[in-house]
Amino acid sequence: MSGRNGVDQRVANADEIGGSGVAAGPGASALLGGLMCLLSMASVQFGSALSAPAISAYGPAGTTWLRLIWAALMLLVIVRPPVFRYSLQQWKTAAILGACMAGMTLCFFAAIERIPLGLAVAIDFLGPLLVATFAFGIGWRLVWPLVAGLGVLLLAHDGEGWVGEPTGILFAFGAATGWGLYIILMKKASKVFEGLQGLSMSLLIAAIVATPFGLMDLPRLTGEGVIAIAGLAILVPLLPYALEMIALRRMSTGSFGILMSLEPALGAIAGFVVLSQPMTALQIGGTLLVVAASAGATVSAG
Repeated sequence: MSGRNGVDQRVANADEIGGSGVAAGPGASALLGGLMCLLSMASVQFGSALSAPAISAYGPAGTTWLRLIWAALMLLVIVRPPVFRYSLQQWKTAAILGACMAGMTLCFFAAIERIPLGLAVAIDFLGPLLVATFAFGIGWRLVWPLVAGLGVLLLAHDGEGWVGEPTGILFAFGAATGWGLYIILMKKASKVFEGLQGLSMSLLIAAIVATPFGLMDLPRLTGEGVIAIAGLAILVPLLPYALEMIALRRMSTGSFGILMSLEPALGAIAGFVVLSQPMTALQIGGTLLVVAASAGATVSAG
């Protein structure tokens, strides 16, 4: 069995319980998808917090570029996609998703260089929350993004004044837009590609798109830094993207967006534990509002 077929087979076998050959029901499949989302969120937030020294040394663009290159190379070796056998539709899907990945990642790491991690993640979370809200119908449910927006405002205030420079906040909103599009595009890619082939091709395109930005930080890169970022690339983006692509095969985009409700809380915890970024009572309240908005969206959807 080839490496590619082996990976595809392992992904297919994930739909079975305990290798018994009995297909998982909708509930079990959704639960597995939810667990994958939790692992993905933890990997993203702690990977982002651990990236602070690399971003400081090599810049957000250089760090993001190397992450995408390492992640793309690792997945190409594992999956070995048949690049010459893809249809035009598959190439278009991979190209659009790859460009979205590059933009989302570049914006996010540019944001956390300028504003606290908890604030950046809370703003970033507005993307999937809007996807979830519109997926379950607009109407009165639009109150949940407004509640989340209020939470973001509280997160941006440290009790004395507004924290974070405007440029960092704009980058965070750019990342939020990219994340919302990423969920929709990743769902589509999971349908038109087998296994992790769509992710492999999208990461390759994302690395190419990020190259001009990464070259601007090239003089700051060192051989030691290139190797260190290889480890960070596993935490973000390789592991989260792989988990999320598999999870989106098991749930709707709306459910996926709602499950991201823990992301702001995890971001605040990671910022506190890894980066020693303190939180005031207002900022804790803002985090709770963002999480409550997603919980409300969950209840109303149910």
